[in-house]
Amino acid sequence: MAHPSQLGFQDAASPVMEELLHFHDHALMIVFLISTLVLYIIVAMVTTKLTNKNLLDSQEIEIIWTILPAIILILIALPSLRILYLMDEINAPHLTIKAIGHQWYWSYEYTDYEDLGFDSYMIPTQDLNPGQFRLLETDHRMIIPIESPIRVLVSADDVIHSWAIPALGVKIDAVPGRLNQTTFITSRPGILYGQCSEICGANHSFMPIVVEAVPLEHFENWSTLMIKDA
Repeated sequence: MAHPSQLGFQDAASPVMEELLHFHDHALMIVFLISTLVLYIIVAMVTTKLTNKNLLDSQEIEIIWTILPAIILILIALPSLRILYLMDEINAPHLTIKAIGHQWYWSYEYTDYEDLGFDSYMIPTQDLNPGQFRLLETDHRMIIPIESPIRVLVSADDVIHSWAIPALGVKIDAVPGRLNQTTFITSRPGILYGQCSEICGANHSFMPIVVEAVPLEHFENWSTLMIKDA
């Protein structure tokens, strides 16, 4: 959960998000070193009255500043490609959930169960309980078990939406007539908040996403109660 004046990312709730945070720090350090070097060169060129002829005409330095950027790009590209393949890896998910975007709410179907599905609407501000977050709470949360591979099939019923949970490192478009899929594993219990990240109409900012990660036995008890009430 983000908090006011936060400068960094939310705490990671999945292994993929941890990898994304590490890659961000890796790339940011490279950018910082390049910026420092460029700033030093600019300041040195502006302030000094001396001129080094080797800097004005030198085969060796031209070779260096051609090869060095290529090496830096490789150092950035290889970890990035690794994370891209990790995010696309779907290996025997324990649970499949279908998330369908509507104007302006989400509906969830647990496809491994016969009659387990519900609509998830934002709770109006006047109905919030103390401690609940404005514009982020829903009347029904998507409940998932922790430490289990979860596959989410995402589509839309009317216009393009986007199902995004920053703490999980997940953001996938919900397109009418198309079924996209993503996968994740939650590494700890908790309540994770997200929002539709595609402008979808007048009430675009009023269709939040709430995922609650619980231990497996709690998930089984919840699913049994939901099926009985259906």
